[in-house]
Amino acid sequence: MKNVNEETLDLAKTLGFADRLIDGGDLTVHSPVDGSIIGKVAMDSSDTVDSVIGDAQDAFLAWRNLPAPRRGEFVRLLGEELRKHKDDLGRLVTIECGKIASEGLGEVQEMIDICDFAVGLSRQLYGKTIATERADHRMMETWHPLGPVGVISAFNFPVAVWCWNAALALVCGDSVIWKPSEKTPLTALAVQAICDRLIADFDDAPAGLLSVIIGERNIGEQMVDDKRIALVSATGSCRMGREVGPRLAKRFARSLLELGGNNAAIITPSADLDLAVRGIAFSAMGTAGQRCTTLRRLIVHVDVYDDMVARLQKIYGSVSVGDPRDSAKLVGPIIDEDGFNRAQAALAQARDEGGTVTGGERANTPEGDAGYYMRPALAEMPAQSDIVRAETFAPILYVMKYETLNEAIALQNDVVQGLSSSIFTMDMREAERFVSASGSDCGIANVNIGPSGAEIGGAFGGEKETGGGREAGSDSWTAYMRRATNTVNYGTELPLAQGVSFDV
Repeated sequence: MKNVNEETLDLAKTLGFADRLIDGGDLTVHSPVDGSIIGKVAMDSSDTVDSVIGDAQDAFLAWRNLPAPRRGEFVRLLGEELRKHKDDLGRLVTIECGKIASEGLGEVQEMIDICDFAVGLSRQLYGKTIATERADHRMMETWHPLGPVGVISAFNFPVAVWCWNAALALVCGDSVIWKPSEKTPLTALAVQAICDRLIADFDDAPAGLLSVIIGERNIGEQMVDDKRIALVSATGSCRMGREVGPRLAKRFARSLLELGGNNAAIITPSADLDLAVRGIAFSAMGTAGQRCTTLRRLIVHVDVYDDMVARLQKIYGSVSVGDPRDSAKLVGPIIDEDGFNRAQAALAQARDEGGTVTGGERANTPEGDAGYYMRPALAEMPAQSDIVRAETFAPILYVMKYETLNEAIALQNDVVQGLSSSIFTMDMREAERFVSASGSDCGIANVNIGPSGAEIGGAFGGEKETGGGREAGSDSWTAYMRRATNTVNYGTELPLAQGVSFDV
């Protein structure tokens, strides 16, 4: 296996962005695999960002007039390019954000899937004909492109989240400006290189249609505050959402916020425990616990608690942790030292709050001296304490007991986040109660699967401090368009609605 630096350079050459890895770049990029520097990238200035937004506005004015199926053809070709580069781009995801190999490839497959989904939607941007009370009139709704769309993505899904937004925005007639996490800019530059080549070869694609801006928080703030950007889709923490949301609201811009999750699974007495254990394992340990949909709270009925904990302790003690490029490993690294330290602080607080912790120590791997590898942790808690209610981006699973389903659902809902949830049960009444109005208060509620891992056909997002936004799903395209109501009078009279008379 090549060292991380050599492999990154090879991928940069293959994917076409090696020219962006410059000596003296002011943003240093580290790989969580071994902590090594894999690139130095120049950050964009405020003036450059202003120019990029201006180009995106010009591109929008041209792109919006292109027929939607033709826009869909561009996205179809984007999907084909992603298929060609899936292995290389997936490998780069693994190197830059630490996902195991199958998850890195899965993230690129998610991009391909959303492109396919968006292509179909390009011929289904439907408006409705509406019954009117006035004779010889027709009333209808029409949908029009919205404007330049800003996308702010997080390190844990460095390319898929952009594509969730970009594929739909493109078929809807919008241009897209992307600010990736400063922890994972290389994957964004790789995708942009693919897009640049596609734009050059597609006769109807204007310059500025898709662009990337590289920088830190101030660059994101500039994008959020620019009145030319009609919609900002931001993925990150609840804290970030509390800052982004009001700033967009202040200028009456649209927001699509995908924020924190503190997801729970309920294990009932009737649950298939073998099935539950498999669902829990991926949901709690996948991506080293660094998904917004990661399972963080396990609420187990007292009758099966001891059996469930014993099964989990066995798996947690034996799961393979190490270099995510190695297909034998199931848990890769925490993104960086700060993330690892926050995880250790959370475990210390769990102990202070009466918890019993198994695992959680720094893993003894060859990469351990520079990469931050952590054994997944089980924390048996006497109650849903302060640390349990907090979201820690790490493979920490808090386990609690319950006696009645009402108690379990109350525990499930008693956090400020509302992203994803699940129940494991063979009782139809329990399953139906969980997905009913009096059950889970999350945007995603699953039965007999974990809360992590979503398909692009379903709307993704959550309630409460998760932000309320939705990406993908049947009506996702409406977020990227504006709706107009049109009334056409094809008669010779001019009747007014509601029987109003105004004769002159």
